[in-house]
Amino acid sequence: MFVRTYAGAVVGIDAVKVTVEVNITGGGLGLYLVGLPDNAVKESEQRIRSAFDNIGERMSGRKTVVSLAPADLRKEGAGFDLPIAVGILAAMERVPAEAVEGTLFVGELSLDGSLKPVRGVLPIAVCARDAGLRRLVVPADNAAEAAVVEGIEILGVGSLGQLLGALRGETTLEAARPAAEDSSDAAAERYAEDFADVKGQTFAKRALEIAAAGGHNVIMIGSPGSGKTMLASRMPSIMCPLTPEEQLEVASIRSLCGTLQHYGISDMPPFEAPHHTASTASLVGGGSGLAMPGAITRAHRGILFMDEAPEFSARTLQTLREPMESGYVALSRTKGTTYYPAMFQMVMAANPCPCGYAYGNGERCVCKEKDRIRYFARLSGPILDRIDIQVEVPPVPCIASAPTRDSIGSHVMQQQVIAARAAAGERYSKYGWGCNAEVPGSWMRANTSVKALELANRALASHRLSLRGVDRAMRLAWTLADLAGKTSPGPDEMSQGIMLRARMS
Repeated sequence: MFVRTYAGAVVGIDAVKVTVEVNITGGGLGLYLVGLPDNAVKESEQRIRSAFDNIGERMSGRKTVVSLAPADLRKEGAGFDLPIAVGILAAMERVPAEAVEGTLFVGELSLDGSLKPVRGVLPIAVCARDAGLRRLVVPADNAAEAAVVEGIEILGVGSLGQLLGALRGETTLEAARPAAEDSSDAAAERYAEDFADVKGQTFAKRALEIAAAGGHNVIMIGSPGSGKTMLASRMPSIMCPLTPEEQLEVASIRSLCGTLQHYGISDMPPFEAPHHTASTASLVGGGSGLAMPGAITRAHRGILFMDEAPEFSARTLQTLREPMESGYVALSRTKGTTYYPAMFQMVMAANPCPCGYAYGNGERCVCKEKDRIRYFARLSGPILDRIDIQVEVPPVPCIASAPTRDSIGSHVMQQQVIAARAAAGERYSKYGWGCNAEVPGSWMRANTSVKALELANRALASHRLSLRGVDRAMRLAWTLADLAGKTSPGPDEMSQGIMLRARMS
């Protein structure tokens, strides 16, 4: 007998519908899997046989062929256990064939027939809905995650036996619902790290606000303990909340990484802070077979914070150049090329020298000149050229006598950022640009006032800035104009933009 059902394969952060075709014929013995299955999929035969024995079923003694189509797409992971098992049972007429029609199954089988959760359920749910399927069956532990997707019925099951009872009409399964969130807890968590907790550092806070408003990359240079990490960790709290589409995109990445249950669906931009000893593969992605996402993909739509940036290996830093420009990373392996999104804002932090005390008159610094040069040599010109703002974070001279909060907190700063982004979005709506950092220099030069351009030309003539530096200074000037509520930058905004950019020279 021939039966068809459906599974899902994750490719990048998206999923592809896989047709599972099962045909049982009279000649030969055994189970034959075709359609480029990897070792995990091939081993499903033993898990399925054991699960059948433990729920009182038995594999057919006739030749069983299972085809996973499209045949040229590599099938990876144990999530194919459930659709293959259900297809075999339907082909053996142990469940009605019509009961599995229009349904996509995903799940890993234990030897006792229980179902284990799998990664990547969220993009599979989106795929099933977009493919016009009416129902998705997932392990019970994945049900709340999949239920985020509207427009398709989500059923969570704990075991193969429970699912068989439902397919036979002996029992019923309730549709899963998204996990309820406590709004008070969510609000408290959102503002747990607030810029109001930062003492002093007014200029650094202003620079990060400009960066958030325009999508600019930042590097902070200052002595140990001056607050660089504290400032960077609070940057997501002033960024624009993610749109529903962006939330689903970020959640799909976390689902693929197996961390969605920890984060949930949130409009807070992600924040990734890899250690300076992190390998290149952990940063950009890697692994055998089809490569898995790295830190730059997990930071998609959010912040990638590189503390102690000069301590990262030069090779690791160089791999960031293309993703910073293109917004995605392409990982090529022998089994194929995987594309992952990587539209992140870079925030770097560095000490002024290896010992960290080359600030002020530098009398506490014990580093030799060659050590200082070697320390910053890893931050090559191409990397620094992609960073718009350099912020000096000096030591805090004193603390308040009582534990008071700064008058400017994240909520106030975020409202200013949202207003600035809205103004830029309206201006660039017909071009498809999202923020000032994405705007080409030709547009900036054509639409910036003559008086503002005069300042840019002076900086160019005096070799204070290169031509690329002038373009980036103009982007900063437009962001400053958006924050000030102006329709275009004037000399004051251009002067500030040049100052923020010229610190890099």
